Amino acid sequence: MDTTLVIFELAGFAALLMWGVHMVQTGVQRTFGPKLRHFLAGALRNRLRAFGAGAAVTVALQSSTATALMLTAFTAGGLVELAPALAVMLGANVGSSLVVQALSFDVAILAPILVLAGVVLWRRGRDAWHDFGRVLIGLGLVLTALHQFLQLLEPLVAQPGAAEALRQAGQFIPLVVAGAALLTWAAHSSVVTVLLAMSLAAKGVVGIETGVALVLGANLGSAINPLLEGDVGSNPANRRLPLGNLVNRLAGLALVLGFFAYLAPLVARLGPDPGRALANFHTLFNLALALAFLPWLKPYAELIRRLLPSPAAEARPGAPIYLDPAARETPQVALALATREGLRMADTVEGMLKGLREALQSDSREPITTTRQLDDVLDGLNSAIKGYVLGLPHERLSPAELERQMEVLTFATNLEHAGDLISNDLLSVAQRRQARGVAFSEEGEAELVRLVDRLIGNARLAGSLFMNRDPATARSLMSEKEAFREIETEAVAAHFERLRSGNPKTVETSSLHLDALRDLKRINSHLVEASAYPILRTGGELLPSRLKSVK
Repeated sequence: MDTTLVIFELAGFAALLMWGVHMVQTGVQRTFGPKLRHFLAGALRNRLRAFGAGAAVTVALQSSTATALMLTAFTAGGLVELAPALAVMLGANVGSSLVVQALSFDVAILAPILVLAGVVLWRRGRDAWHDFGRVLIGLGLVLTALHQFLQLLEPLVAQPGAAEALRQAGQFIPLVVAGAALLTWAAHSSVVTVLLAMSLAAKGVVGIETGVALVLGANLGSAINPLLEGDVGSNPANRRLPLGNLVNRLAGLALVLGFFAYLAPLVARLGPDPGRALANFHTLFNLALALAFLPWLKPYAELIRRLLPSPAAEARPGAPIYLDPAARETPQVALALATREGLRMADTVEGMLKGLREALQSDSREPITTTRQLDDVLDGLNSAIKGYVLGLPHERLSPAELERQMEVLTFATNLEHAGDLISNDLLSVAQRRQARGVAFSEEGEAELVRLVDRLIGNARLAGSLFMNRDPATARSLMSEKEAFREIETEAVAAHFERLRSGNPKTVETSSLHLDALRDLKRINSHLVEASAYPILRTGGELLPSRLKSVK
């Protein structure tokens, strides 16, 4: 046997296996992505349902690693709490063992049928059927790659030298565990390692003790991939889920190794042959870990949070914290993450308005300086949101997702414009007032403060509407545009009345006051256009023009 050629063939089939899993994962996410998200969201209300959801999703995705990467993206984006996500991962590990149980039978004969059906659907189907064809092709490739991978490995390890090396390694169980973990990491699949262990044990190449060690290494290796390859970024909090999953694997591994001399002989009794016994041990190992950890997930999650705390938000205030690139495979999730960043923009605008109120009333320059710094936050978030949302594959977006994409872009753009008005215009009013050493009249200052407070309320309403998309809320915010226009008109009239009465403070600050009134109204318009306009336009409640039609 040409060992070098076999190694290259093994690498090729390992790559085919990874590509097949990737096709299954992306196909399922494109076909059922929003449903998976809703399914997980509905299941996360209690641990048992989350556990079941993890098992079901992993069976669908054919990979606990794929489930872990998806859950890592959700937890990094704040869409899923850590404790239920850990319950999902416990279920995912059980789901992976169920995949092994299914593939342990001779199902390779189904591979050509799956690929043929998948190609037909992929070429001739539309939308969901087209993507489901990708799932079937991926499953066919997975079965083919697994079959060929095992076919190549068996004669390789059955050679006298290799078989003897395996028997010798069986005396050093930790070494076998480490080797199996490395193989699982390289193949990106615990299924490969467990099926290999079953095959070797069934043919008598390795003993039951070595087979158990290989299964334990497969469980450890499957937890390493999400930690090393998940897009966790620089935020240590994003590593909580993969680390939590790895730690419970290590705890189970340590426990089994501690009683290995007693447990290994018992494993042989779990099935009619060594191969089936190892498959059952794999399932029971993951079920036992789930039963051990499920009751303690909340304190366990709290411990992980303390070990990996979130960094102070002030460290990089203008950087996005929810825009996970891996979530782009599921547009609905990506748009939800962009929505969370949009709410950060709304909070920032509210903070700028509060700073503006202080700057209008105070002679200190500090409120002006600190509030202007918040505009950099808005600029950074706006750029990040636009780049992220516009980077979503256009052909994968449903009509509803395209509509939401435009709503997110409209919201971010208008809030950025509102921030520019505060930073460049209104804070300049406050700065010029301080430079001249003048003060607004008591009536004029109270007037401006009331308008700013009203804008703060409208900014909160705009953020709420951006989330709930409620038409009644949209109409309420829309009415604020007309109300603000009337308030500004009345405020201008009151200002001119004070001018006529000769109020010296009004005379000194007349241009500043009028500029402020104009800009406050423009900010309100941006808040309305940010969230109310898209909802009302979709519902057909906006008139094409405010002009009366000419007959």
